[in-house]
Amino acid sequence: MSAPPAEEPCVSLPATHREVRLAALPEGALTPAHFEVVTAPVPSPGPGQVLVRNRLMSVSAVMRPLTLADPDTLGLPRPPHKTGEVMRGPALGEVLRAPGTELAPGTLVRHRAGWREYALLDAAQAASIDPEALPDPAAHLSQGFAAWLGVVRGAGVRRGDTVFVTGAAGGVGSLAGQFARLHGAERVVGSTGSHDKADRLTRELGYDAVVLRGAGPIEEQLRAAAPDGIDVLLDTVGGEQLRAALAVARRNARFALVGALAAQLSDDASAPTGISTLALIARGITLRGISAMDHQDAMPAYTREFGRALREGTLSYPYTRLTGIGQAPRALCELVAGRHLGAVLVEL
Repeated sequence: MSAPPAEEPCVSLPATHREVRLAALPEGALTPAHFEVVTAPVPSPGPGQVLVRNRLMSVSAVMRPLTLADPDTLGLPRPPHKTGEVMRGPALGEVLRAPGTELAPGTLVRHRAGWREYALLDAAQAASIDPEALPDPAAHLSQGFAAWLGVVRGAGVRRGDTVFVTGAAGGVGSLAGQFARLHGAERVVGSTGSHDKADRLTRELGYDAVVLRGAGPIEEQLRAAAPDGIDVLLDTVGGEQLRAALAVARRNARFALVGALAAQLSDDASAPTGISTLALIARGITLRGISAMDHQDAMPAYTREFGRALREGTLSYPYTRLTGIGQAPRALCELVAGRHLGAVLVEL
């Protein structure tokens, strides 16, 4: 007699689970009242589908629900959240049932259906995780890939560079400065919004100097922090900070744009940043937008470098962990408000 298929383990499932839905689009400050935690039936997988018990999810500022007049004109890789829908975001979970797929029960997978306790996915949407690849499973939810891409492929950081990282205390920036140093940067300058974060960036994460948002014109502060100019910008913010970087950029500087938080955290998510194209041309400055979706071929190289640096202690992964799906709205609101340094994770 043949053994029962692995896809049908004897796992007792609850009838319901909790998920977080968007209750209203924000106009102004994001608050937990813009979300609702609701009870819904636990879904049942069909052939080719995977039922995952989510264990850990991440929030990032890019998840802030956006009010856009015409989102199609921006060519966003994922559609904005709509009221009444379950929120989306990266998560790690354990496969429970996966009929007709190659995913065995118990496999740890990464996917983008967080904000719920149980997720139903097509098998192609669940990427199995090598538990030996990174020393901390939570690191699989870092924004390190975007940071690494900005350093390696976006700007091509090399030995002797002076690098400016905007939003240096965020999930991307807290790793981008460290990757820049690993790739030879001589001086690394960051920007942030509080003295406490500025102290931690220099004390814990290897930044040489910090530009403090709200402490005076960004350009003046940046000129003082990088008196010889900058060779590289790793930009997660845009707006005034992008303009300041352009003003102090050396000839043939390379700008990698990996985020646009100045617009995304405002009431006008599609707001443009005015810059001098003449300055770009005259100084031969390269301006490149870079998205992880276009560089999945680099994931193995990134994972090897990230894992090695974590094990050797040449790079750290700062994050805050909250417990319970009911904390997810608070986690996102606190992150958007600048309450935390590094990544923010929710244990489900």
